[in-house]
Amino acid sequence: MKILDKPLQDAEITHPDKIVWKQPPIDKALFISYLAEVSRFMLPFLENRALTAIRFPHGVPGESFFQKNCPDYAPEFIQTAAVGDHRYIICNDLATLIWLGNQMTVEYHVPFQTIGSDRPLEIVFDLDPADRSDFPLAVKAALQIKKILDRLEITGYPKLSGSRGLQIHIPTAGSGLTYPDSRIFTSFIARLLVENFPADFTTERLKKKRGNRLYIDYVQHAPGKTIICPYSPRGKEGATVAVPLCWEEVNESLRMEHYTIPSVLGRIARGPCPMQDFFRQENRSLSTVVASLKKQVPVLSSAGRH
Repeated sequence: MKILDKPLQDAEITHPDKIVWKQPPIDKALFISYLAEVSRFMLPFLENRALTAIRFPHGVPGESFFQKNCPDYAPEFIQTAAVGDHRYIICNDLATLIWLGNQMTVEYHVPFQTIGSDRPLEIVFDLDPADRSDFPLAVKAALQIKKILDRLEITGYPKLSGSRGLQIHIPTAGSGLTYPDSRIFTSFIARLLVENFPADFTTERLKKKRGNRLYIDYVQHAPGKTIICPYSPRGKEGATVAVPLCWEEVNESLRMEHYTIPSVLGRIARGPCPMQDFFRQENRSLSTVVASLKKQVPVLSSAGRH
């Protein structure tokens, strides 16, 4: 990792030697260099969205807090937008991203819609096992969802959460789908998984009733809910990252701890982002599938079966 060759105007970096992660050893200068390097991939997912930041003022692990409101001391170039009772930061440019990094913002969470819109840009499946040791179940769920999406001619993009599991992003821009529409689709997929693999997956919201099964979370895709932004670091020991993957990487060899700030920097230097065409993906068949589900017409009744 390298330190920025030139500090950005208005984005002063203070205490560059402050430790953010002890293992691997990453100080603030190196952390901000990471943000600068991944900004070309990360900023499109932050653009015009109300940012929920998680700051770790003393480094990771350590005390952290959510920040929805832009602080009074933010410089003038920081853009904001009022949503409900909060005035959120809108991270549309590198200077804002670097300023946030200097404020020890480690995690970047965004809603599914842009400012001023009530319709989602994407559908996201959050495959979150109870523990990292159950990560193979997230891999299995992701691959089963991929089979269903392929048969429906829908493109999804896998991503490590950087915490315990996997997430699948499905672009919906241009489809006209509403949040209730997306709920119809996500519940359909979740139901197929649970029906075909009841010992592995569940939609039970009470943790004590799930046992060792993977929770297929389709409820969280709703207004006001957020998801970790692609390429955001996580406030976890090991400096893991919510990194996009190619589908061929989603296999039994996949390990969360292999995708860290240092390794992701090497990764983006070697090749393109797996989500590089995300905002050009139309997924035209998605609205047709949802329309069929609304009519309660069976769609791929055998999808997901061996």
